[in-house]
Amino acid sequence: MLAVLTAALLFGTTGTSQALGPDGTTPLSVGVVRMVIGGAGLAAIAFALAARHARRRPGAAVKSLGALRLSSGGIRPLGLMVLTGVCISVYQPLFFLGTTHNGVAVGTVVALGSAPILAGLLEWALTRRMPTPTWMGATALATVGVVLLGFGGEAGSAGGTDPVGLLGSVGAGASFAVIANAQRRLLDDGWDPFTVVGAMGASSAIICACAVPFVDLTWLGAPTGVAMALWLGFATIAVAYVLFTWGLSGLTAATAATLTLGEPLTASVLGIVVLGERLSALAVLGLVVLAAGLALLAWGSRTPRDPAPFAVEA
Repeated sequence: MLAVLTAALLFGTTGTSQALGPDGTTPLSVGVVRMVIGGAGLAAIAFALAARHARRRPGAAVKSLGALRLSSGGIRPLGLMVLTGVCISVYQPLFFLGTTHNGVAVGTVVALGSAPILAGLLEWALTRRMPTPTWMGATALATVGVVLLGFGGEAGSAGGTDPVGLLGSVGAGASFAVIANAQRRLLDDGWDPFTVVGAMGASSAIICACAVPFVDLTWLGAPTGVAMALWLGFATIAVAYVLFTWGLSGLTAATAATLTLGEPLTASVLGIVVLGERLSALAVLGLVVLAAGLALLAWGSRTPRDPAPFAVEA
């Protein structure tokens, strides 16, 4: 629970970090640099932790990279790992497509609000395990809070509902839902969580590195540009996704996705305190409702769905 909530807090610093960055950045260039740095850092940290865990507990019933073989038994897990890398790579352009066409408020509301719903539905379709009443109630509260927060922002920020932008935002939410469920499936099959998240980082870094020649990176020449890139890469990708995947080992994909709705809560607080943004009474109400949904989910998820494969040693 704490690991996933901490990951959500780190995710929530993304918008403020970009706002404090240098001029001349574009969503595509920032996204590419973020994933190249973050994906490579994520792979390095996660694979190192996986190897350390294997040395400390050689008899543990978990699978690492050494278990991958180019056979029928190795194609499926390798495909799922690459799938998570593809999904995290396409998440950002889809997200920014939605915000460009429909405004930041509507685009963010649709992307973040659809993620836990799609994660729960996808988990039900794959496992035939219905989400708990607590999850449904908490998700409903949290989603309503995100909607109120988005539509209660500054005047004119909500924009319209362009179909292309709407599809982009829903696609971003679907990408996150696929990541959560694919990683949950790999963990259920006995794969080491750090191996899973490391493979996601490595594949996403390779994919985004192919786009580097096609984006303008002159903003990296500014000190603030380097600082922003390093924070977005290491903090909001490498560290955040290690925490998220570890937390996912003891939670359902639906619960983990709902907990990450703490991201807009963090982003809103940073916007008020750091960037001097002002929220309407409706947005403040959204923050309260969102916090209530997260509190309900935390209370109802005190006992994990199943035992975690292992505990991470300090």
